[in-house]
Amino acid sequence: ELRQRFMAPPVSGLRELRRRRRELRSRMELLIMETQAEVCRALADLDPGASFAVDSWERKEGGGGISCVLQDGEVFEKAGVNVSVVSGLLSEEAARQMRSRGKSLKAKDGKLPFCAMGVSSVIHPKNPHVPTMHFNYRYFEIEEADGTKQWWFGGGTDLTPTYLNEEDAVHFHKTLKEACDKHDPKLYPKFKKWCDDYFYIKHRGERRGIGGIFFDDMDSPSKEEVFQFVKSCAKAVVPCYIPIVKKHCHDSFTPEEKLWQQLRRGRYVEFNLVYDRGTKFGLLTPGSRIESILMSLPLTARWEYMHNPPESSKEAEILEVLRNPKDWVH
Repeated sequence: ELRQRFMAPPVSGLRELRRRRRELRSRMELLIMETQAEVCRALADLDPGASFAVDSWERKEGGGGISCVLQDGEVFEKAGVNVSVVSGLLSEEAARQMRSRGKSLKAKDGKLPFCAMGVSSVIHPKNPHVPTMHFNYRYFEIEEADGTKQWWFGGGTDLTPTYLNEEDAVHFHKTLKEACDKHDPKLYPKFKKWCDDYFYIKHRGERRGIGGIFFDDMDSPSKEEVFQFVKSCAKAVVPCYIPIVKKHCHDSFTPEEKLWQQLRRGRYVEFNLVYDRGTKFGLLTPGSRIESILMSLPLTARWEYMHNPPESSKEAEILEVLRNPKDWVH
């Protein structure tokens, strides 16, 4: 039954997951597998002429992953939903990056065994009136020199429209707020601000999109409570995004609107390659799969010299929101 529900057999194997079914690591792996399948099926239903290429891969240092990528569909230009479950020894560069975030990591003979798993997705639609969407939910565990384990969760879901539709923005943020509010009403405002601050393209002075939620290094109040919160967020992905795609995927658009989409995608690339922490960690991890890490990049993008949209245009409207984030739910 599980094998039929998933896009491919899980990295750890069904027998191993069943044997360790009460351990959080196994439950998290099942959650990310279920999330991958749920999102892929919802996207495939909207783009029946296209199909996901399913690519299972192994990492010689430990673990592996499943990359599901749809390209050149009628609705989606590129949609990727990746699962990875990797283990091994943390590289010195990756450990340094974590220490810079305040992590106290005590290595034994310079070695830090780690386990990391997560589901990550970026969806780039063809129609400029359908926003790009990204989500990522992950679990990290490190064993220190004395045998103690540090663990934390991270993740988030965010929206990057080419053109602003306030109704869509409110729906997206409200759905995420409801998922957060089930656990603590303080979480949504905190993680919404974190998202606005994190997806900031400093050299442009603008956000990558209209935000959503983002969190990292979450290790309290308890492992079980944080896992349940992450589960609620993962289950909110389809309802927060799919209705927006259905609403706009057949909208008409002009060549000028398509051009603006290409320019905005250029900004997406800039953020991912210059600032994104997940991309940096992936590139610093020995044996990591570059194709899966760079799956987030769009199939096409454009950079024009000194492109400035006219004042009071729809293009200028979205720029205003990217420079000055809004509260969408109050």
